[in-house]
Amino acid sequence: MSERDWDEAYRGGDLPWDSGKPDDALVDAVRRGLVRPGRTLDVGCGTGTNALFLAEQGFDVLGTDVSPLAIEKARAKAGHRARFEVLDFLTADTPGGPFDLAFDRGCWHVFEEPERARFAARVAAVLAPGGRWLSLIGSTEGAARDVGPPRRSVRDIASAIEPVLEICELRTIYFDLEGMAPPKAWLVLAARHEIPAQPSSRH
Repeated sequence: MSERDWDEAYRGGDLPWDSGKPDDALVDAVRRGLVRPGRTLDVGCGTGTNALFLAEQGFDVLGTDVSPLAIEKARAKAGHRARFEVLDFLTADTPGGPFDLAFDRGCWHVFEEPERARFAARVAAVLAPGGRWLSLIGSTEGAARDVGPPRRSVRDIASAIEPVLEICELRTIYFDLEGMAPPKAWLVLAARHEIPAQPSSRH
């Protein structure tokens, strides 16, 4: 979607992904120590709800989004707690890196191939050694539905990110969305490869 498309969504207020409270899976990841405070990038941050939660937990957060209107709203809420920039993560250099954590809630899954692989490569490029990517992704699991987040399979995830990132954890969660029953989703935690991924064995 273009910047204008996203701005229209934020202008019209039809934002099922923006519940006004931090995502339960992100809150749990912080409480469990799955992710730890450090220099953090929130890709597709929207109005900054999750970025501000992370900042309150001691993370040094930069939130980015392609929608100028979303960033305007995020800055209005933020004060000095976090920084927000209008930025297309797929095409623009990201200031402030390298990052200890890259987070996205429902950003990676809006893309088709090959953009999903490009997104993962961009994540790998901005992560510091030992850095982690936490991504919340719409799932192919669950009942049929006509609305809600895009559905991505484990195969989609692995094929896009395995060449550049190591999958540390992948499990089922639920998206908390306004106006609909929570759909199933994936929580993916990935890290920069310490050793380049090796080719699949073929027999």
